[in-house]
Amino acid sequence: MNRDLYKALEDLEKDRGIPLEYMIGQIKKAIQIACKNTYGGNDEVDIVTNPAKGVFDAYLLKTVVEEVTDPNREISLEKAREKDAKLNIGDKARILLDPKAFGRIVVQTSRSIIRQGIRDGEKGHILMEFQNKVQELVTATIERIDAKTGAVALKIGKADVVLPKSEQVGNEVFKEGELIKVYIAEIRDTEKGAKPIISRTHPGFVKRLFETEVPEIYDGTVEIKAVSREVGSRTKLAVYSKNPDVDAVGACIGSKGIRVASIVNELGGEKIDIIEYSEDPAKFIAAALSPANVLNVEIIENSDELKSCRVTVPDSQLSLAIGNKGQNARLAARLTGWKIDIRPESGFYGEEPIPVKEASEEEADENDEADVPAEEKTEE
Repeated sequence: MNRDLYKALEDLEKDRGIPLEYMIGQIKKAIQIACKNTYGGNDEVDIVTNPAKGVFDAYLLKTVVEEVTDPNREISLEKAREKDAKLNIGDKARILLDPKAFGRIVVQTSRSIIRQGIRDGEKGHILMEFQNKVQELVTATIERIDAKTGAVALKIGKADVVLPKSEQVGNEVFKEGELIKVYIAEIRDTEKGAKPIISRTHPGFVKRLFETEVPEIYDGTVEIKAVSREVGSRTKLAVYSKNPDVDAVGACIGSKGIRVASIVNELGGEKIDIIEYSEDPAKFIAAALSPANVLNVEIIENSDELKSCRVTVPDSQLSLAIGNKGQNARLAARLTGWKIDIRPESGFYGEEPIPVKEASEEEADENDEADVPAEEKTEE
């Protein structure tokens, strides 16, 4: 019977990743509590285990005395020497436990303790499985899809996790058995223990996708400075290269747009604007408002708002700069960390036109370069 026990524990370790030693510890704990409930609070137990030989014996310890006053904790010298002739008064006698001696309630309690141990072991395994994968991209297998909630049950390694509908991109359709990429956003402590938060909507998901597709990002030649995203619709990505010979934007787009196209496909057609990061806030803000052409960026020094600016664009491009329902301006603000007030070149009705600083030919060329949207660069 002991060999069957060890075989079951070995299968548990293989299937669910719960170490055999951990479960032996939980069984020992259950036996100790069972003894405490059965033998008047006596939880002095000696448990001998040897998986290789199939040994699992539990002994209740009782003190050897001349006259027994508490049979749950004491044993007479005469009976003790029937088990071990070397025992003397004050020694601890080991009485082999018979599981049949435990009552139904005690057995149920022990069973609950062992089941809880299995659940805790699984949670601990999940924590170990994911603690080195936080903020990383992993490949998961789709096990099943909940038709009501849209949640997707995934298998990552030996761990079972769930991708909620709220963490999925748009109306993407999944099939059982297919492989998908997901982002381990964090390990969150809950009442039920550690829980990995799996996502395809997190900005870090896009960042890791670019790392896998663009070698220059993976090796550090090109750096992703910032990402802002509205899931299923549009993402803005600011990239930078310290190497003047490397075109950061071009590296991300790839030859004939193959690199960015692969990521757009993974995101279900989500549009991606790739712009060049600049330490100069004015240049960075102007580039972030791509595909609109920015005429001037005025930093508001004495504004009550932290990091606020006023941007001037041609009248014909005001709606382009703002974007559909304000999306372009909103993403640019998130990307740069600046509050952006966008105005047309002629000014709004009832206010003085805003003077626009005329750029030099060199600056104009730089602006033209920065303002080319990712889609147009891809077509080139």
